[in-house]
Amino acid sequence: MDATPANASKVVQTATARVHDVIKRRILNGHYQANEYLRETSVASELNVSRTPVREALRELVSEGWLEAIPHRGSRVVAWTAKDAREVFELRLVLEPLAVRLASTQISKSCFTSLETLATQMEALTEQVDTNAESRNGIASLNYEFHRTLILASNNQRLANLLENVVRTSVIHRNFGNYDLANLRRSMRHHREILEAITAGSPEWAENVMRAHLLAAQALHVPNSHPPAG
Repeated sequence: MDATPANASKVVQTATARVHDVIKRRILNGHYQANEYLRETSVASELNVSRTPVREALRELVSEGWLEAIPHRGSRVVAWTAKDAREVFELRLVLEPLAVRLASTQISKSCFTSLETLATQMEALTEQVDTNAESRNGIASLNYEFHRTLILASNNQRLANLLENVVRTSVIHRNFGNYDLANLRRSMRHHREILEAITAGSPEWAENVMRAHLLAAQALHVPNSHPPAG
C-alpha cells in the first residue's frame, strides 16, 4: 500500500528527530569539533538517510544554537570564546543555584534516583580518565543531563527555559579536557554533596554547593575570571 501524505510526513519527522539527536550527541561528545562544517550529503551518507531529514535537523540545530548558518558555506559547529565562557558563567552563577534551591524542595523520588544514577556513572568514568580516552566526553554528556535534570526539577518553566540554552552552550564547548583527576573528583564530590543537601532537606546547602561547583568550573574555563588584586 502506498504511503499517504500524512504517513510520509510522519516518517520524515521521525527521521529528522533521529538525525537531530545523533548530531547533537556527536557535538557533545566531541565527534564534531568547533568550527567544523556539517555537509548534508556527508551526514546523510553516514546515517543512511535522505538529505531531507538532515536538512531539517540542521535547521533545527541552528535555531537551538548548536550550529551556525554560514552564507554560501553551510552549517558550522559554534565555536567557544573566552567572552562566551565569561558571559555563560555569569548567567549560570545567578540562575542555576536558584534552580537547585527550588528543586531541592519538591524533587520527585524518581528524579532523585535518576540524579543518583548519573552521579554514579560519572564517578565511574572519572576513575577511567587515565586509561580511557573517551571517558571525558562521556562525563560531559552525563554532566549535561545531571544539570538539566536538576533544573527541570525546579518546576519553574521560565527559569528552565532561560537556563536551557546557557547550560547547553557551556557543556557543548567543554569536554572536561581542562580537568585533571583532582579537578574531576572535586566536581564529582560537588554532585554528591548537592544530593546530600537535598536528602537533608536543606535548600540553602544545595544552593551554596551549586554556586561553589560553578565557581570551580569558571576558574578552569574562564581565563583570569578572578585575577588577584594588584
